[in-house]
Amino acid sequence: MAAEKVALITAGGSGMGAAAARRLAQEGFQVAILSSSGKGEALAAELGGFGVTGSNQSNDDLKRLVDGAMERFGGIDVLVNSAGHGPRAQILEISDEDWHKGMDVYLMNVIRPTRLVAPIMQKQRSGAIVNISTAWAFEPSAMFPTSAVFRAGLAAYTKLFADTYAGDNVRMNNVLPGWIDSLPATEARRDSVPMKRYGTSEEIAATVAFLASEGAGYITGQNLRVDGGLMRSL
Repeated sequence: MAAEKVALITAGGSGMGAAAARRLAQEGFQVAILSSSGKGEALAAELGGFGVTGSNQSNDDLKRLVDGAMERFGGIDVLVNSAGHGPRAQILEISDEDWHKGMDVYLMNVIRPTRLVAPIMQKQRSGAIVNISTAWAFEPSAMFPTSAVFRAGLAAYTKLFADTYAGDNVRMNNVLPGWIDSLPATEARRDSVPMKRYGTSEEIAATVAFLASEGAGYITGQNLRVDGGLMRSL
């Protein structure tokens, strides 16, 4: 097992993924970052880590990230799965192609890297996977149809994964952000939040870091809302 803690972050070039990478580096992790823009590779260099310019929709690019981290650091303790933006339209106007794109962006973005990383964590008998999902996974909004549908599926996948690997001390949890400052701000959206403000990417990153920590060692299979009180049902 690696002497230092190691975290992989996918779609980590900007927004909440980049904030999570910065926070984990501050917490003492060596970081390996994947992004399609090249920003993740630059951020990894800034943080003293390892970066790959590629897509979380490519098994080959993800393998380059995982293999590179293993060669450099010798283990993987944490995987953070972020995502880009999928198709949006009125629900009956979404084409088959766009539904499949939504699945790639919001569900397969977790399944693909998990396939590669979980066996490493299982061998180590430790590991934490944290997926950045959405507050609308269980109370869907017509604004984000493909996100809501496939992230509801992600919740089921997370529970199945947790049931399977908890005995190996490998955990998986989802963070469910509401209106966050990486999105365009509107007064109506702000007013819909009981706390009357947008959350920050840094607050999401702090939640990710907690779920990745030993202090969250008894938490798995959960969906943690970080939304200023926007969603309050069970």
